[in-house]
Amino acid sequence: MRTHFHSLHCIYVLLAVAAPFARIDAQRPNRLAASEVSIAGTKRVSPVSGATWIEDVHIVSPERLDSVQLGSVLIETGRITRVVRGRGGKPPAGATVVSGHGGYLIPGLIDSHVHLASVPGMETPFPVGDARHAMITKYYAQLPRSYLYFGYTTLVDLAVYDRSVLDDFKRQPLRPDLYDCGPSVPIANGYPMAYVAPNERYAMYPNFLYDSGQASGVPTRYEPAEHTPAAVVAAVKRAGGICVKTYYERGFGAQRNLPVPDSSLIAHLRDEAHRAGLLLIIHANSLEAQRFAVAVRADVMAHGMWNWNSAANPTDLPPDVRAVLDHVVEQHMGYQPTIQVMAGFRANFDFAYLRSPNVAKVIPADMLAWFSSDEGQHFKRELAEPNVPDSVMMQRYERPIDADRRVVAYLARRNAKLLLGTDTPSAPTYGNLPGLNGYLEMQQLQRAGMSPAQILRAATIENAREFKLAGQIGTIEAGKIANLVLLKDSPLASVEAYNSIVTVWVHGAPAARDMLAANGH
Repeated sequence: MRTHFHSLHCIYVLLAVAAPFARIDAQRPNRLAASEVSIAGTKRVSPVSGATWIEDVHIVSPERLDSVQLGSVLIETGRITRVVRGRGGKPPAGATVVSGHGGYLIPGLIDSHVHLASVPGMETPFPVGDARHAMITKYYAQLPRSYLYFGYTTLVDLAVYDRSVLDDFKRQPLRPDLYDCGPSVPIANGYPMAYVAPNERYAMYPNFLYDSGQASGVPTRYEPAEHTPAAVVAAVKRAGGICVKTYYERGFGAQRNLPVPDSSLIAHLRDEAHRAGLLLIIHANSLEAQRFAVAVRADVMAHGMWNWNSAANPTDLPPDVRAVLDHVVEQHMGYQPTIQVMAGFRANFDFAYLRSPNVAKVIPADMLAWFSSDEGQHFKRELAEPNVPDSVMMQRYERPIDADRRVVAYLARRNAKLLLGTDTPSAPTYGNLPGLNGYLEMQQLQRAGMSPAQILRAATIENAREFKLAGQIGTIEAGKIANLVLLKDSPLASVEAYNSIVTVWVHGAPAARDMLAANGH
Protein backbone atom coordinates (compact mmCIF):
# COMPACT_ATOMS: atom_id res chain seq x y z
CA MET A 1 0.00 0.00 0.00
CA ARG A 2 1.64 3.25 -1.13
CA THR A 3 0.03 6.08 0.80
CA HIS A 4 0.91 9.17 2.78
CA PHE A 5 -0.10 7.91 6.22
CA HIS A 6 3.43 8.41 7.48
CA SER A 7 3.29 12.14 6.78
CA LEU A 8 0.03 13.04 8.50
CA HIS A 9 2.01 14.68 11.29
CA CYS A 10 3.03 17.49 8.98
CA ILE A 11 -0.45 18.02 7.55
CA TYR A 12 -2.06 18.45 10.92
CA VAL A 13 0.82 20.32 12.53
CA LEU A 14 0.43 23.00 9.90
CA LEU A 15 -3.31 23.10 10.11
CA ALA A 16 -2.79 23.63 13.81
CA VAL A 17 -0.16 26.25 13.55
CA ALA A 18 18.53 5.68 -18.63
CA ALA A 19 21.23 6.70 -20.02
CA PRO A 20 23.51 3.65 -19.34
CA PHE A 21 26.95 3.55 -17.62
CA ALA A 22 29.88 4.19 -20.02
CA ARG A 23 32.84 2.01 -19.32
CA ILE A 24 35.86 4.29 -19.27
CA ASP A 25 38.80 2.54 -20.88
CA ALA A 26 41.30 1.83 -18.09
CA GLN A 27 43.93 0.19 -20.30
CA ARG A 28 45.79 3.49 -20.74
CA PRO A 29 45.78 6.83 -18.85
CA ASN A 30 42.79 8.80 -20.18
CA ARG A 31 42.62 12.48 -19.35
CA LEU A 32 39.06 13.68 -19.03
CA ALA A 33 37.45 16.77 -17.64
CA ALA A 34 35.10 15.78 -14.88
CA SER A 35 32.22 17.27 -16.86
CA GLU A 36 32.89 14.73 -19.63
CA VAL A 37 32.34 11.73 -17.37
CA SER A 38 28.97 10.23 -18.30
CA ILE A 39 26.66 7.43 -17.27
CA ALA A 40 25.93 4.42 -19.36
CA GLY A 41 24.91 0.78 -19.08
CA THR A 42 21.90 -1.05 -17.83
CA LYS A 43 23.61 -2.53 -14.78
CA ARG A 44 25.00 -0.71 -11.81
CA VAL A 45 28.78 -1.03 -11.90
CA SER A 46 29.67 -1.47 -8.26
CA PRO A 47 32.49 -1.72 -7.65
CA VAL A 48 34.08 -0.22 -10.76
CA SER A 49 37.01 -2.20 -12.12
CA GLY A 50 40.30 -0.46 -12.73
CA ALA A 51 41.54 2.71 -11.07
CA THR A 52 40.44 6.33 -11.27
CA TRP A 53 42.73 9.20 -10.36
CA ILE A 54 40.95 12.49 -9.62
CA GLU A 55 43.46 15.33 -9.70
CA ASP A 56 43.58 19.13 -9.42
CA VAL A 57 40.80 19.29 -6.82
CA HIS A 58 40.48 21.04 -3.48
CA ILE A 59 39.92 18.20 -1.02
CA VAL A 60 37.18 19.29 1.39
CA SER A 61 36.84 16.55 3.99
CA PRO A 62 34.81 17.50 7.08
CA GLU A 63 37.29 16.17 9.63
CA ARG A 64 40.03 18.41 8.13
CA LEU A 65 38.34 21.66 7.20
CA ASP A 66 41.33 23.58 8.55
CA SER A 67 43.58 22.14 5.84
CA VAL A 68 41.71 22.38 2.54
CA GLN A 69 44.20 22.28 -0.32
CA LEU A 70 44.63 21.07 -3.85
CA GLY A 71 45.35 17.39 -4.19
CA SER A 72 44.39 14.08 -5.75
CA VAL A 73 42.31 11.04 -4.83
CA LEU A 74 42.75 7.48 -6.08
CA ILE A 75 39.74 5.17 -6.40
CA GLU A 76 40.18 1.41 -6.83
CA THR A 77 37.46 -1.26 -6.74
CA GLY A 78 34.88 1.22 -5.54
CA ARG A 79 36.90 2.55 -2.60
CA ILE A 80 39.26 5.40 -1.89
CA THR A 81 42.74 3.93 -1.66
CA ARG A 82 44.91 7.06 -1.58
CA VAL A 83 44.45 10.73 -0.72
CA VAL A 84 47.30 13.04 -1.71
CA ARG A 85 47.28 16.62 -0.47
CA GLY A 86 49.54 18.81 -2.56
CA ARG A 87 50.76 18.43 -6.11
CA GLY A 88 53.25 15.63 -5.62
CA GLY A 89 51.10 12.61 -6.38
CA LYS A 90 51.14 10.65 -9.61
CA PRO A 91 48.48 8.29 -10.98
CA PRO A 92 49.27 4.57 -11.14
CA ALA A 93 49.88 3.07 -14.56
CA GLY A 94 46.66 2.34 -16.43
CA ALA A 95 44.47 4.58 -14.27
CA THR A 96 41.80 6.78 -15.78
CA VAL A 97 42.76 10.36 -14.96
CA VAL A 98 40.02 12.91 -14.31
CA SER A 99 40.84 16.58 -13.92
CA GLY A 100 38.79 18.57 -11.46
CA HIS A 101 40.08 21.88 -12.85
CA GLY A 102 40.51 23.35 -9.39
CA GLY A 103 37.03 22.39 -8.19
CA TYR A 104 36.03 21.12 -4.76
CA LEU A 105 35.76 17.42 -3.89
CA ILE A 106 33.55 16.50 -0.93
CA PRO A 107 32.19 13.24 0.49
CA GLY A 108 28.78 12.23 -0.85
CA LEU A 109 25.96 13.87 1.10
CA ILE A 110 23.67 11.98 3.49
CA ASP A 111 19.95 12.67 4.00
CA SER A 112 19.04 10.83 7.19
CA HIS A 113 15.26 11.36 7.01
CA VAL A 114 13.41 10.31 3.87
CA HIS A 115 10.26 8.34 3.02
CA LEU A 116 10.85 6.79 -0.39
CA ALA A 117 7.45 5.11 -0.79
CA SER A 118 5.53 8.38 -0.66
CA VAL A 119 5.05 10.43 -3.82
CA PRO A 120 5.06 14.25 -3.63
CA GLY A 121 1.69 15.79 -4.40
CA MET A 122 -0.15 12.49 -4.63
CA GLU A 123 -2.07 10.04 -2.54
CA THR A 124 -1.28 6.59 -3.90
CA PRO A 125 -1.81 3.94 -5.19
CA PHE A 126 -3.63 4.47 -8.46
CA PRO A 127 -4.85 1.51 -10.51
CA VAL A 128 -2.72 0.17 -13.36
CA GLY A 129 -3.83 1.91 -16.53
CA ASP A 130 -4.57 5.17 -14.75
CA ALA A 131 -2.48 8.02 -16.21
CA ARG A 132 -1.30 8.88 -12.71
CA HIS A 133 -0.01 5.33 -12.25
CA ALA A 134 2.22 5.86 -15.28
CA MET A 135 3.49 9.13 -13.80
CA ILE A 136 4.33 7.40 -10.53
CA THR A 137 6.23 4.68 -12.39
CA LYS A 138 8.36 7.37 -14.05
CA TYR A 139 8.79 9.15 -10.74
CA TYR A 140 10.14 6.04 -9.01
CA ALA A 141 12.52 5.42 -11.92
CA GLN A 142 13.86 8.99 -11.62
CA LEU A 143 13.88 9.02 -7.80
CA PRO A 144 17.46 7.80 -7.20
CA ARG A 145 18.85 10.11 -9.87
CA SER A 146 17.09 13.11 -8.33
CA TYR A 147 18.85 12.53 -5.02
CA LEU A 148 22.18 12.09 -6.82
CA TYR A 149 21.57 15.27 -8.85
CA PHE A 150 22.00 17.26 -5.63
CA GLY A 151 24.86 15.10 -4.33
CA TYR A 152 23.00 12.75 -1.96
CA THR A 153 24.73 9.38 -2.16
CA THR A 154 23.29 7.91 1.07
CA LEU A 155 19.71 7.92 2.39
CA VAL A 156 18.02 6.68 5.56
CA ASP A 157 14.29 5.83 5.32
CA LEU A 158 12.87 6.34 8.81
CA ALA A 159 9.56 4.46 8.55
CA VAL A 160 9.17 1.57 6.16
CA TYR A 161 5.56 0.75 5.35
CA ASP A 162 6.05 -0.53 1.78
CA ARG A 163 9.22 -2.59 1.56
CA SER A 164 8.67 -3.26 -2.15
CA VAL A 165 9.43 0.38 -3.01
CA LEU A 166 12.77 0.19 -1.22
CA ASP A 167 13.54 -3.12 -2.90
CA ASP A 168 12.75 -1.61 -6.30
CA PHE A 169 14.94 1.37 -5.46
CA LYS A 170 17.86 -0.93 -4.67
CA ARG A 171 17.49 -2.60 -8.07
CA GLN A 172 18.00 0.69 -9.91
CA PRO A 173 21.20 0.74 -11.99
CA LEU A 174 22.49 3.94 -10.38
CA ARG A 175 21.33 4.98 -6.93
CA PRO A 176 22.33 6.25 -3.51
CA ASP A 177 23.12 3.73 -0.80
CA LEU A 178 19.99 3.10 1.25
CA TYR A 179 19.47 2.24 4.92
CA ASP A 180 16.27 2.22 6.94
CA CYS A 181 14.68 1.98 10.40
CA GLY A 182 12.40 -0.90 9.45
CA PRO A 183 8.75 -0.69 10.53
CA SER A 184 8.16 2.26 12.84
CA VAL A 185 7.08 1.80 16.45
CA PRO A 186 4.01 3.83 17.49
CA ILE A 187 2.09 3.27 20.68
CA ALA A 188 -1.17 1.37 20.05
CA ASN A 189 -3.90 3.72 18.81
CA GLY A 190 -1.64 6.70 19.26
CA TYR A 191 -0.03 8.86 16.64
CA PRO A 192 0.15 8.17 13.69
CA MET A 193 -2.04 5.03 13.97
CA ALA A 194 -5.07 7.07 15.04
CA TYR A 195 -5.20 8.82 11.66
CA VAL A 196 -5.79 5.50 9.91
CA ALA A 197 -9.21 3.80 9.95
CA PRO A 198 -9.50 1.29 12.82
CA ASN A 199 -9.90 -1.65 10.43
CA GLU A 200 -6.64 -0.70 8.63
CA ARG A 201 -4.35 0.81 11.23
CA TYR A 202 -2.94 -2.43 12.63
CA ALA A 203 -2.04 -3.68 9.16
CA MET A 204 -0.41 -0.33 8.45
CA TYR A 205 1.53 -0.28 11.74
CA PRO A 206 1.99 -3.91 12.79
CA ASN A 207 5.02 -3.17 14.96
CA PHE A 208 3.18 -1.12 17.59
CA LEU A 209 3.94 -0.92 21.29
CA TYR A 210 1.32 -2.46 23.56
CA ASP A 211 0.20 -0.23 26.38
CA SER A 212 -2.01 -1.81 29.04
CA GLY A 213 -3.90 1.47 29.30
CA GLN A 214 -5.05 0.97 25.69
CA ALA A 215 -5.87 -2.71 26.06
CA SER A 216 -9.58 -2.30 25.32
CA GLY A 217 -8.77 -0.73 21.94
CA VAL A 218 -6.38 -3.44 20.73
CA PRO A 219 -7.88 -6.37 18.81
CA THR A 220 -7.64 -9.57 20.82
CA ARG A 221 -5.70 -11.32 18.06
CA TYR A 222 -2.62 -9.29 19.02
CA GLU A 223 -0.66 -10.78 21.89
CA PRO A 224 0.84 -8.24 24.31
CA ALA A 225 4.03 -10.32 24.50
CA GLU A 226 4.61 -9.69 20.78
CA HIS A 227 4.48 -5.91 21.26
CA THR A 228 6.86 -5.30 24.13
CA PRO A 229 9.92 -3.07 23.61
CA ALA A 230 12.08 -6.17 23.22
CA ALA A 231 9.71 -7.70 20.65
CA VAL A 232 9.34 -4.60 18.47
CA VAL A 233 13.09 -3.97 18.48
CA ALA A 234 13.67 -7.58 17.45
CA ALA A 235 11.25 -7.05 14.54
CA VAL A 236 13.19 -3.98 13.40
CA LYS A 237 16.44 -5.91 13.65
CA ARG A 238 15.05 -8.81 11.61
CA ALA A 239 13.97 -6.35 8.93
CA GLY A 240 17.54 -5.08 8.63
CA GLY A 241 16.90 -1.73 10.32
CA ILE A 242 19.73 0.38 11.70
CA CYS A 243 17.44 2.47 13.93
CA VAL A 244 14.15 2.40 15.82
CA LYS A 245 11.63 5.18 15.10
CA THR A 246 8.92 6.03 17.63
CA TYR A 247 6.63 9.01 18.28
CA TYR A 248 5.55 11.46 20.96
CA GLU A 249 2.56 13.33 19.58
CA ARG A 250 -0.82 14.26 21.08
CA GLY A 251 -2.49 14.83 17.72
CA PHE A 252 -4.17 17.64 15.81
CA GLY A 253 -7.40 18.55 14.09
CA ALA A 254 -10.15 16.06 14.77
CA GLN A 255 -7.70 13.67 16.41
CA ARG A 256 -6.62 15.34 19.63
CA ASN A 257 -5.59 14.08 23.05
CA LEU A 258 -4.16 10.89 21.62
CA PRO A 259 -2.42 8.51 23.98
CA VAL A 260 1.31 9.09 24.31
CA PRO A 261 3.88 6.71 25.74
CA ASP A 262 5.15 7.16 29.26
CA SER A 263 8.83 7.69 29.91
CA SER A 264 9.44 4.26 31.43
CA LEU A 265 8.11 2.50 28.32
CA ILE A 266 10.30 4.55 25.95
CA ALA A 267 13.32 4.28 28.23
CA HIS A 268 12.85 0.51 28.04
CA LEU A 269 12.58 0.81 24.24
CA ARG A 270 15.81 2.82 24.18
CA ASP A 271 17.63 0.20 26.25
CA GLU A 272 16.43 -2.60 23.97
CA ALA A 273 17.44 -0.62 20.88
CA HIS A 274 20.91 0.00 22.27
CA ARG A 275 21.23 -3.64 23.27
CA ALA A 276 20.56 -4.53 19.63
CA GLY A 277 23.07 -1.93 18.39
CA LEU A 278 20.35 0.40 17.07
CA LEU A 279 19.59 4.10 17.51
CA LEU A 280 16.38 5.39 19.07
CA ILE A 281 14.80 8.18 17.01
CA ILE A 282 11.78 10.11 18.29
CA HIS A 283 9.32 12.11 16.22
CA ALA A 284 8.99 15.23 18.36
CA ASN A 285 8.20 18.71 17.08
CA SER A 286 6.78 20.54 20.11
CA LEU A 287 8.30 21.84 23.32
CA GLU A 288 6.49 19.14 25.32
CA ALA A 289 7.61 16.36 22.97
CA GLN A 290 11.23 17.47 22.89
CA ARG A 291 11.28 17.77 26.68
CA PHE A 292 10.10 14.15 26.76
CA ALA A 293 12.77 13.09 24.24
CA VAL A 294 15.61 14.52 26.31
CA ALA A 295 14.13 13.00 29.48
CA VAL A 296 14.28 9.50 27.98
CA ARG A 297 17.70 10.27 26.42
CA ALA A 298 16.78 9.46 22.85
CA ASP A 299 19.58 9.42 20.32
CA VAL A 300 17.98 11.56 17.60
CA MET A 301 15.19 14.13 17.47
CA ALA A 302 13.44 13.66 14.11
CA HIS A 303 12.20 17.27 13.79
CA GLY A 304 12.87 20.81 14.82
CA MET A 305 10.77 22.55 17.45
CA TRP A 306 8.01 24.09 15.34
CA ASN A 307 5.48 24.35 18.14
CA TRP A 308 6.17 26.88 20.85
CA ASN A 309 4.86 30.40 21.35
CA SER A 310 7.38 32.11 19.10
CA ALA A 311 5.13 35.13 18.54
CA ALA A 312 5.38 36.01 22.22
CA ASN A 313 9.19 36.17 22.06
CA PRO A 314 10.14 38.06 18.91
CA THR A 315 13.85 38.35 19.61
CA ASP A 316 14.81 35.55 21.99
CA LEU A 317 14.02 32.01 23.09
CA PRO A 318 12.06 31.63 26.34
CA PRO A 319 13.82 29.94 29.26
CA ASP A 320 11.86 26.69 28.99
CA VAL A 321 12.84 26.29 25.32
CA ARG A 322 16.48 27.09 26.07
CA ALA A 323 16.49 24.55 28.90
CA VAL A 324 15.41 21.74 26.58
CA LEU A 325 17.92 22.76 23.91
CA ASP A 326 20.69 22.90 26.51
CA HIS A 327 19.93 19.26 27.34
CA VAL A 328 20.10 18.42 23.61
CA VAL A 329 23.62 19.87 23.57
CA GLU A 330 24.72 18.30 26.85
CA GLN A 331 23.48 14.85 25.81
CA HIS A 332 25.07 15.11 22.34
CA MET A 333 21.68 14.28 20.88
CA GLY A 334 21.33 14.27 17.11
CA TYR A 335 18.92 16.98 15.95
CA GLN A 336 17.20 17.17 12.54
CA PRO A 337 15.69 20.67 12.11
CA THR A 338 13.61 19.78 8.99
CA ILE A 339 12.78 23.47 8.41
CA GLN A 340 11.92 22.76 4.79
CA VAL A 341 8.90 20.69 5.86
CA MET A 342 7.09 23.93 6.65
CA ALA A 343 8.36 25.68 3.55
CA GLY A 344 7.07 22.72 1.54
CA PHE A 345 3.54 23.55 2.62
CA ARG A 346 4.07 27.21 1.86
CA ALA A 347 5.17 26.28 -1.67
CA ASN A 348 1.57 25.37 -2.53
CA PHE A 349 0.74 29.08 -2.37
CA ASP A 350 3.91 30.29 -4.13
CA PHE A 351 3.24 30.95 -7.82
CA ALA A 352 6.94 30.83 -8.67
CA TYR A 353 7.82 27.53 -7.03
CA LEU A 354 6.78 25.12 -9.80
CA ARG A 355 8.50 27.36 -12.34
CA SER A 356 11.89 27.01 -10.69
CA PRO A 357 14.41 25.40 -13.08
CA ASN A 358 15.51 23.10 -10.25
CA VAL A 359 12.03 21.57 -9.94
CA ALA A 360 12.19 20.43 -13.56
CA LYS A 361 15.53 18.74 -12.85
CA VAL A 362 14.11 16.29 -10.30
CA ILE A 363 10.55 15.56 -11.50
CA PRO A 364 9.45 13.97 -14.81
CA ALA A 365 7.82 16.50 -17.14
CA ASP A 366 4.36 14.92 -17.11
CA MET A 367 4.26 14.94 -13.30
CA LEU A 368 5.37 18.56 -13.21
CA ALA A 369 2.57 19.47 -15.63
CA TRP A 370 0.09 17.53 -13.47
CA PHE A 371 1.09 19.52 -10.39
CA SER A 372 -0.13 22.68 -12.14
CA SER A 373 -3.43 21.11 -13.21
CA ASP A 374 -6.69 21.49 -11.33
CA GLU A 375 -6.40 17.91 -10.08
CA GLY A 376 -2.79 18.44 -9.07
CA GLN A 377 -3.76 21.44 -6.94
CA HIS A 378 -5.90 19.29 -4.63
CA PHE A 379 -3.66 19.66 -1.60
CA LYS A 380 -3.55 23.43 -1.94
CA ARG A 381 -7.35 23.44 -1.77
CA GLU A 382 -7.19 21.29 1.36
CA LEU A 383 -4.85 23.76 3.04
CA ALA A 384 -6.49 26.96 1.78
CA GLU A 385 -8.92 29.04 3.80
CA PRO A 386 -11.97 30.75 2.26
CA ASN A 387 -11.28 34.22 0.85
CA VAL A 388 -7.69 34.24 2.10
CA PRO A 389 -5.19 35.31 -0.61
CA ASP A 390 -2.19 33.13 -1.39
CA SER A 391 0.15 35.85 -0.17
CA VAL A 392 -1.50 35.79 3.25
CA MET A 393 -1.41 31.99 3.40
CA MET A 394 2.31 32.09 2.60
CA GLN A 395 2.86 34.53 5.44
CA ARG A 396 1.06 32.27 7.93
CA TYR A 397 3.70 29.60 7.45
CA GLU A 398 6.42 32.02 8.52
CA ARG A 399 5.66 31.56 12.21
CA PRO A 400 6.65 27.86 12.48
CA ILE A 401 9.54 28.46 10.07
CA ASP A 402 10.76 31.35 12.22
CA ALA A 403 10.37 29.27 15.39
CA ASP A 404 12.48 26.48 13.94
CA ARG A 405 15.14 28.85 12.60
CA ARG A 406 15.57 30.45 16.00
CA VAL A 407 15.98 27.04 17.61
CA VAL A 408 18.59 26.13 15.00
CA ALA A 409 20.44 29.39 15.56
CA TYR A 410 20.67 28.66 19.29
CA LEU A 411 21.87 25.10 18.72
CA ALA A 412 24.39 26.20 16.07
CA ARG A 413 25.92 28.72 18.48
CA ARG A 414 26.27 25.90 21.02
CA ASN A 415 27.85 23.54 18.42
CA ALA A 416 25.09 20.97 18.86
CA LYS A 417 25.04 17.77 16.85
CA LEU A 418 22.88 19.01 13.97
CA LEU A 419 22.01 16.43 11.30
CA LEU A 420 20.83 16.97 7.74
CA GLY A 421 17.47 15.22 7.43
CA THR A 422 14.60 16.49 5.28
CA ASP A 423 11.49 14.32 5.85
CA THR A 424 11.06 14.05 2.06
CA PRO A 425 8.24 14.13 1.15
CA SER A 426 6.57 15.35 4.31
CA ALA A 427 3.00 15.12 2.97
CA PRO A 428 1.07 15.08 -0.31
CA THR A 429 2.61 18.46 -1.15
CA TYR A 430 4.75 19.03 -4.22
CA GLY A 431 6.86 21.38 -2.09
CA ASN A 432 9.17 18.59 -0.83
CA LEU A 433 10.88 17.05 -3.85
CA PRO A 434 13.68 14.45 -3.74
CA GLY A 435 17.20 15.85 -3.77
CA LEU A 436 16.04 19.42 -4.25
CA ASN A 437 14.53 19.36 -0.77
CA GLY A 438 17.98 18.74 0.70
CA TYR A 439 19.41 21.71 -1.18
CA LEU A 440 16.55 23.92 0.01
CA GLU A 441 16.97 22.64 3.58
CA MET A 442 20.62 23.70 3.42
CA GLN A 443 19.50 27.18 2.40
CA GLN A 444 17.11 27.24 5.34
CA LEU A 445 19.87 26.16 7.72
CA GLN A 446 22.23 28.83 6.45
CA ARG A 447 19.47 31.44 6.78
CA ALA A 448 18.90 30.23 10.35
CA GLY A 449 22.51 30.84 11.31
CA MET A 450 24.44 27.65 10.62
CA SER A 451 27.77 28.25 8.90
CA PRO A 452 28.55 26.50 5.59
CA ALA A 453 31.09 24.37 7.46
CA GLN A 454 28.46 23.28 9.99
CA ILE A 455 26.05 22.42 7.18
CA LEU A 456 28.67 20.34 5.37
CA ARG A 457 29.41 18.47 8.58
CA ALA A 458 25.69 17.93 9.26
CA ALA A 459 25.26 16.35 5.82
CA THR A 460 28.38 14.18 5.98
CA ILE A 461 30.43 13.28 9.05
CA GLU A 462 27.79 14.01 11.70
CA ASN A 463 25.17 11.89 9.95
CA ALA A 464 27.72 9.15 9.31
CA ARG A 465 28.83 9.05 12.94
CA GLU A 466 25.31 9.19 14.39
CA PHE A 467 24.02 6.36 12.19
CA LYS A 468 27.17 4.27 12.76
CA LEU A 469 28.27 4.49 9.14
CA ALA A 470 31.46 6.48 9.68
CA GLY A 471 33.65 3.45 8.97
CA GLN A 472 32.35 3.50 5.39
CA ILE A 473 31.31 7.04 4.45
CA GLY A 474 31.29 10.66 5.59
CA THR A 475 34.90 11.71 4.93
CA ILE A 476 37.50 11.51 2.16
CA GLU A 477 39.93 8.98 3.60
CA ALA A 478 41.64 5.86 2.37
CA GLY A 479 39.46 2.81 2.94
CA LYS A 480 36.14 4.65 2.66
CA ILE A 481 33.56 3.90 -0.03
CA ALA A 482 34.18 6.15 -3.05
CA ASN A 483 30.99 8.18 -2.77
CA LEU A 484 32.21 11.60 -3.82
CA VAL A 485 30.87 14.85 -5.24
CA LEU A 486 32.81 17.37 -7.33
CA LEU A 487 31.63 21.00 -7.14
CA LYS A 488 32.73 24.00 -9.17
CA ASP A 489 32.34 26.31 -6.17
CA SER A 490 33.42 26.04 -2.56
CA PRO A 491 30.82 24.64 -0.12
CA LEU A 492 32.64 26.51 2.64
CA ALA A 493 31.68 29.84 1.07
CA SER A 494 27.96 29.28 0.54
CA VAL A 495 25.42 26.49 0.22
CA GLU A 496 24.77 27.78 -3.31
CA ALA A 497 27.81 25.68 -4.19
CA TYR A 498 25.67 22.54 -3.95
CA ASN A 499 23.97 23.64 -7.15
CA SER A 500 27.33 23.72 -8.95
CA ILE A 501 27.86 19.95 -8.93
CA VAL A 502 29.85 18.62 -11.89
CA THR A 503 30.20 14.90 -11.19
CA VAL A 504 28.97 12.39 -8.61
CA TRP A 505 30.79 9.12 -7.91
CA VAL A 506 28.85 6.25 -6.35
CA HIS A 507 31.09 3.36 -5.27
CA GLY A 508 33.60 4.74 -7.75
CA ALA A 509 31.13 4.86 -10.66
CA PRO A 510 31.04 8.37 -12.19
CA ALA A 511 27.90 10.21 -13.23
CA ALA A 512 27.89 13.59 -14.91
CA ARG A 513 25.29 15.76 -13.25
CA ASP A 514 23.48 16.73 -16.45
CA MET A 515 22.77 13.05 -17.15
CA LEU A 516 21.07 12.68 -13.76
CA ALA A 517 18.42 15.33 -14.40
CA ALA A 518 14.84 14.32 -15.14
CA ASN A 519 15.05 16.23 -18.41
CA GLY A 520 18.57 15.07 -19.19
CA HIS A 521 18.08 11.49 -20.42
